[in-house]
Amino acid sequence: MTSVTVEAYATVECSGLSVADAEALAATRAVSVTRGWDGASWMLTAGAEVGVLSVNDVTVRIRPRIPIARMIFMLGYAANPKVWRDDPAPLDDQDELWPAMAHVFARAAERSLEQGLLQGYRTEESAQLVLRGRLREVDQLRRHAGLPVPLELRFDEYDVDIPENQLLRAATERLLRMSHVHPVAMRRLRHLLARLGEARRLVPGEPLPELRATRLNARYQPALSLARMILRARSVDVLHAGTRASGFLINMNTLFEEFVCAALTEALAPYGGRCVSQDRRHALDDFRTVRLRPDLVRYGKAGEPLSVLDAKYKQETPSGFPHVDLYQLLAYCTALKLNSGHLVYAEGHQQTTTVRIANADVTITRHALDLTSVPTLLLQRVAAIAKHVAVGPSSAAASP
Repeated sequence: MTSVTVEAYATVECSGLSVADAEALAATRAVSVTRGWDGASWMLTAGAEVGVLSVNDVTVRIRPRIPIARMIFMLGYAANPKVWRDDPAPLDDQDELWPAMAHVFARAAERSLEQGLLQGYRTEESAQLVLRGRLREVDQLRRHAGLPVPLELRFDEYDVDIPENQLLRAATERLLRMSHVHPVAMRRLRHLLARLGEARRLVPGEPLPELRATRLNARYQPALSLARMILRARSVDVLHAGTRASGFLINMNTLFEEFVCAALTEALAPYGGRCVSQDRRHALDDFRTVRLRPDLVRYGKAGEPLSVLDAKYKQETPSGFPHVDLYQLLAYCTALKLNSGHLVYAEGHQQTTTVRIANADVTITRHALDLTSVPTLLLQRVAAIAKHVAVGPSSAAASP
């Protein structure tokens, strides 16, 4: 059994791969695979996705560039800012994503179920021998014309087979299929699955149930946020030339964008206005053939754009941030008729830099977030960026 660990955007040398294994790994598009200098080894280069890949007897673990606990905090905050305000339970001994996720989810789910499984009403349609609920006349005539029984009925059932428990069961089952989960976490997951056994199993590929946070399911919210993260992870199952590669991956680009949008939406709320993530309503040309999709647009009371932001999971190089990002923000500012725009990066040598566009009344400010800092400091930095966006550059002096 060969195990290889590589950091996101890094390269590692791997031996023990056959040509078929290398091609199957490359087919997942999570890593690029090239021959090593000696011709006997392979060079694996990871991209933005982190997680685990397996092919035959080879396991490739792709680690994020930030602590696992911080990544799980960002995942949780992006899913539900009201619930996630700090790192999860101590994960100092965890250096892999999915074993850590299993530990945190098992802990959160057990807390959610301390008062018993949540029950609720659901609408059921089925054939019964005894009348209950309402008769579905059309179905009764079409399926059982002239027969007194069975009766095609629609009725409300009060039990544990509700979307909340279905999501928890689906996430538990997915984690149980992971490898290298700690035996203690595995036992806790099996116990959870036994308790959730009466909830319907979700069909892979079908849309996840839509849920609205209410007073009744408040105790479930931390576990439900984790469940959605687990179920949204990209499942890899590639069959290439007879060799199968499988795994579970999370895209760090998408995660960073979602975290920044959620955190800035929360931080901008006291300044008024309305924030829209991934706004698709704008175009660069008059005929609306060149569509734009900025990560976050803030609107005023009359619906006018006030500011535009884009998040980039990139770090500053010695030569600075990529210029192509400036071109993109300039297009956003032009289309939205704004004279300022903002870029938020994952890492930078300076917290804030400003670029004035020549021959245009447009200023683009580049901000950097240190994702290795504790959540309190990270959210304080987001609050400083929000103040800069809402009030102006004079607030930068107050940045922590």
